[in-house]
Amino acid sequence: MMRTRPLKVALLGCGVVGSEVARIMTTHADDLAARIGAPVELAGVAVRRPDKVREGIDPALVTTDATALVKRGDIDVVVEVIGGIEPARTLITTAFAHGASVVSANKALLAQDGAALHAVAEEHGKDLYYEAAVAGAIPLIRPLRESLAGDKVNRVLGIVNGTTNFILDAMDSTGAGYQEALDEATALGYAEADPTADVEGFDAAAKAAILAGIAFHTRVRLDDVYREGMTEVTAADFASAKEMGCTIKLLAICERAADGGSVTARVHPAMIPLTHPLASVRGAYNAVFVESDAAGQLMFYGPGAGGSPTASAVLGDLVAVCRNRLSNATGPGESAYAALPVSSMGEVVTRYHISLDVADKPGVLAQVATVFAEHGVSIDTVRQQGKDGEASLVVVTHRAFDAALTGTVEALRKLDTVRGVASIMRVEGE
Repeated sequence: MMRTRPLKVALLGCGVVGSEVARIMTTHADDLAARIGAPVELAGVAVRRPDKVREGIDPALVTTDATALVKRGDIDVVVEVIGGIEPARTLITTAFAHGASVVSANKALLAQDGAALHAVAEEHGKDLYYEAAVAGAIPLIRPLRESLAGDKVNRVLGIVNGTTNFILDAMDSTGAGYQEALDEATALGYAEADPTADVEGFDAAAKAAILAGIAFHTRVRLDDVYREGMTEVTAADFASAKEMGCTIKLLAICERAADGGSVTARVHPAMIPLTHPLASVRGAYNAVFVESDAAGQLMFYGPGAGGSPTASAVLGDLVAVCRNRLSNATGPGESAYAALPVSSMGEVVTRYHISLDVADKPGVLAQVATVFAEHGVSIDTVRQQGKDGEASLVVVTHRAFDAALTGTVEALRKLDTVRGVASIMRVEGE
């Protein structure tokens, strides 16, 4: 039997995502009510610019006083889509204190202060849901947090930023340079006017922190995630990748150590074999590959950003939270019981592709091989091309510690026969 009194929702932010949330709440009101068991009413919308025309939203609901809105006391759920750290953090904790559960899409805040927010939610017996914070419309957090709760996740490997994937895909398919591909992404609306958060890996790093925390039942903060952007990736790197049967993706990688005693989280460009499912993810799409003991290998794929896809994830959380409200229950909170240490990047083991500019003369390869051997890094393949006294030497290693590779490169730079290190790229997905 459906309850007639509506559940009241406060919306913080009415930009691209917020306006879609409001639209879907209105146009799909009957379906949402049937799925929840009670009507859902948009009770207020907090914005910075109240004079802007917002189609489909009653101007009487619009306010610039977000604090007063979340303090009303009759709000059942607060949907936060304003982003950033403050005032979002204060508004969310205030909402909990005044009786509301929260649905958020705020990856930066959750990556930095997720543990504290979960603690406040638990203190007040409220829900904190955030499916939309990672990979847009792709159901990912709920499968990790609920569907795989009885399994042991060992690795999460994914493309979690559509802008960077669009740029790298354009470089791969057309041979364009980085700046040319970025300009195209900007013109098509895939890249912001300031793309730093995307291309330098900050956005993906926040998502990696959230995913690692959920997958490994361990608190992983943004500061724990190694981050490397993709601005130095060149057309030459793609040419080398193709010679190896690979492409290049900006990957978020969260993995459990082989002995199970620690975890790592990192974001960086990497060569990935064309046979790997992630290699075929094109354009601005996202995909996440999960490896677990019992379920084996799973892949989640779909649009990772945009108003409608992200709003879809927000509404999915809203339905779940509203159902919990009706049954006087709460969903899964933070699971950090494992409390595994987060290892540094130096302890990560992976393969490497290193391109060196060297003198084209006898003995160079022997010198380079000796340096690798002295640092305990085993060489898999070597390719050398030379002309007019200069040469390019490409070395692909077996798996090695990042710290060992760092020491190897420092030693290579000191050789008189090495003119420079053209590029270093990790090889993943094998």
